[in-house]
Amino acid sequence: MLTKKQLSRYADVLVWGMSKARSVPFKKHDIVVIRYDMPATALAEVLYEKLLAAGRQVVLRAGQTAVMEETFYRCADAEQLVFLAPGDRELIKNVNGNISLLAPDSLTHLSTIDPMKIGKAAAARKPLRDILDKRESNGDFAWTLCLCPTAELARHAGLSLEDYTRQIVKACFLDKKDPTAHWETIFQKAAAIKKWLNSMEIKVLHIASEHTDLEITPGKKRKWVGISGHNIPSFEIFLSPDWRGSRGVYFADMPSFRNGNPVRDMRVEFKDGKAVKVTARAGQAFARKYLSTDPGAARLGEFSLTDKRFSRIDKFMANTLFDENFGGANGNCHVALGASYADTFAGNPAALTKTMKQQLGFNDSAIHWDIVNTEKKRVTAVLENGEKTTIYENGKFTY
Repeated sequence: MLTKKQLSRYADVLVWGMSKARSVPFKKHDIVVIRYDMPATALAEVLYEKLLAAGRQVVLRAGQTAVMEETFYRCADAEQLVFLAPGDRELIKNVNGNISLLAPDSLTHLSTIDPMKIGKAAAARKPLRDILDKRESNGDFAWTLCLCPTAELARHAGLSLEDYTRQIVKACFLDKKDPTAHWETIFQKAAAIKKWLNSMEIKVLHIASEHTDLEITPGKKRKWVGISGHNIPSFEIFLSPDWRGSRGVYFADMPSFRNGNPVRDMRVEFKDGKAVKVTARAGQAFARKYLSTDPGAARLGEFSLTDKRFSRIDKFMANTLFDENFGGANGNCHVALGASYADTFAGNPAALTKTMKQQLGFNDSAIHWDIVNTEKKRVTAVLENGEKTTIYENGKFTY
């Protein structure tokens, strides 16, 4: 498990990440919520002290255990499923920061639950997420999250708990004396790549690997973002495309655990912007049902690339936070089915209305499901003037 020194460094990086992700500096007595799974209590305790010392008003929220979560979805009636506790909306309207400490004690406990029930509960909480999105666009809120090692995660990843912990330490630079300085260096390098990408007028992106042949349309008024402090670790540079321009086949060779359901070798065929055929070696029935949660669930909300020169993650970790940032031999790309990100709008995100989102092809959904491809690939940009240029090859941006 993580040592006291590593826990302290982890907490420092999380505070850095949350502060970096906010467009307006934090003020004394701003409200920050720490949401934590019980196995992450040791990190929550260290983080709690650091935030108090920084003058924040700290709200603690312990997460459900796996037994509690399974019990809820199994026993809740229609009204309980969509219940929002008194005070939730008030907190969301006033909170300035959120740090989530993930440490699941089960990955498969929801495998027998109807995905539609999970989708209904998520849809009921979407108005709260919309409030947070608006507050973030206005500079009033920022968030970050991380992962703590558990025996369950290690088991599903096929690693010992010690090796799993070492991957987290390595990925988050907790083996460095000053990990935040290292993150700051990566932040600056990524800024140069984003500036390069955003200088291009890209009409179409073509992603080609052994099992993927996909075209996406970045869309008008878009910008590449990423490595912003959201998510520790995060090495991805991404945008939310115009979902209407998605066509072709995408293959996720990296397994995914979604709401307690393992999904392996997922193949998605897009036509006219929609997923029209979904197959998987494992979890196919769940995937098909989950992508019917709402109309936007079967559309693209994100396209992302990770440069292997940034990421030291080289093992499957059975968790999206790490797997979508896989470095390894070929880097990775991932797409997300479902909700888009307003911060990829090339303008003031606070001015992005629901009508504008629809006009520009920003997808809307209660879900956001990242699926990852780690195959050797080439990503070619077709520019507005007709020229073609390779922007990513052999796991690296060509910048």
